[in-house]
Amino acid sequence: MIIDKIALTLAIIGGINWGSVGLFGFDVVAFLFGGPTMALSRVVYTLVGLSALWCISLLFRDTAAAGERT
Repeated sequence: MIIDKIALTLAIIGGINWGSVGLFGFDVVAFLFGGPTMALSRVVYTLVGLSALWCISLLFRDTAAAGERT
């Protein structure tokens, strides 16, 4: 499903951003969008968080059955 790929991509971006914060103290999203409290940064943070929640459902899906349909 395309939404699964979008959610996974955003979750990966969020993971890379958190890795950057943890290792270097550098928030890439805040840097790109004008600070952590700017509206666009908050939108990105929200989308990444929602994507991570969506990705939880990937853990519980029957991937063998999905592979047979395609």
